[in-house]
This record gives sequence, C-alpha cells and structure tokens, in this order.
Amino acid sequence: MSRPRAYRPQPGGFVPTTAMVMAAGLGKRMRPLTATRPKPLIEVAGRPLIDHVLDRLRAAGVARAVVNVHYLPDLLTAHLLQAARGLEIIVSDERDRLLETGGGLVKARGLLGEAPFFVANADNLWVDGPVDALRLLASQWDDAAMDALLLLVPYARAHNHRGQGDFSIDRTGRLVRRPTGRVAPFVYTGVQILSPRLLADWPLEPFSTNRMWDRAIGEGRAFGAVHEGLWFDVGTPAAIAKTEARLADG
Repeated sequence: MSRPRAYRPQPGGFVPTTAMVMAAGLGKRMRPLTATRPKPLIEVAGRPLIDHVLDRLRAAGVARAVVNVHYLPDLLTAHLLQAARGLEIIVSDERDRLLETGGGLVKARGLLGEAPFFVANADNLWVDGPVDALRLLASQWDDAAMDALLLLVPYARAHNHRGQGDFSIDRTGRLVRRPTGRVAPFVYTGVQILSPRLLADWPLEPFSTNRMWDRAIGEGRAFGAVHEGLWFDVGTPAAIAKTEARLADG
C-alpha cells in the first residue's frame, strides 16, 4: 500500500493543549460489563480505558480535557477527579439527554476555546509507534487548509476490528469515504484534531460527527494521518482478552 504524502506538515510546530474526550456512550456492545459501570471505566491491561487515553493526552502536552458524561455520570465524574493528575478536567454534562458524538461536540464548544483541539474516544486503546501518535497528528495539521484531521490505522493493523474499514486517502492526504460494498484501506482510530470552525452552525441535538465530516469532505477540508503503532477496537468483552494477549506479547 502506498503511503499518501502529508499535506504541508508542520513538524515540531503546533500541538493542541485542549482535548475533548468522548465518554457519554451507553456501551451496549460491552454488556454485561457495563451493567454497573460506564464503558470508559472498564479495565483493560489493569487500568480503566479512559486512564489510557488521559495518559496519552498528558504525554502529548495537553493541559485541559473536556469530558462529556451521560451514562452513570456520577461514577465517571468521581473517577475523573482522582485520575486528573495534572490535567484540568471539565465535565460537559449530558445526563439529561444523550447527544451522540456530533451533538456532544456542539454542547461543549463553549468549553473548547478558539484553537484547534484533539478529540479522543474514551474507549480507545492505542500504542505509539516510532513517535507519539498525537504529536504526529499535530505535526500534519494545517489550519489554513483543514477543518478535520483524523488519525487512521491501516485495515490490516486494526486489531479486533470487524467492519469493512472507513476511508481511503488521496495523494494529497484528503479523506475519501469507503464505497458501498467495498473494503476501505484505513480504519478511523477515534482520535482526531478539529477546528472550532467545524462546530459552527450546527443545532444542539443528537447527531453523529459523520455529518460534520461529510461537510468537511465535500469542501475538501477533511484529511487523514496514518498511525504508525498499534490500535485496538475494544468494543466487546471478548475483545478485552484478545487485546491484553496482544499487549502481553509486546
């Protein structure tokens, strides 16, 4: 597979200091483990999933994390107070209405500031490759050209993933949606950088970030960067053991 070129990368440049951590989902695929705790608190490799994400954010230089909550919010909020460890944690409360990923971003936009920011799913688990994945993503951000930059992993290295992939990338790094009925070469990792521009003009209602991406793709302002390390889809109880075995093997 040929590697698409990075679009006007900025090595050593801007790294977002704010992140949105998406933690409000119901975790239905992780039942029965989520009967008494939210999915971000499910342990993998001895630690809650959200702690793995917070560690990566700290290592990249993120100073503040906005975390949305809905399902069993008191449990998650109490954990965040203990897990902050130098991060400023701000809770975006969705306990009255689950807004999905796009709506959750819209609700939190007043907390995210005016600069581009990281977004990471709270149930993500990844291992850095030769360089820090978040800093790699930031090095390829071009604010003049981009509204969204998604971290993607090659389909063959998307461990436990059962889908058909999500995107391909053209020679300039722009995203191309998977054609219906075909397998795409890259899987979205749940990590991205977004511009606040992308959140403008959307209603406060439940909807998927896919609608935001589709607008950005149509305008030629959605790009992909390729993750060089490991990534795991930890969406079901069965995937936990597989992930832990892979991590134990190094």
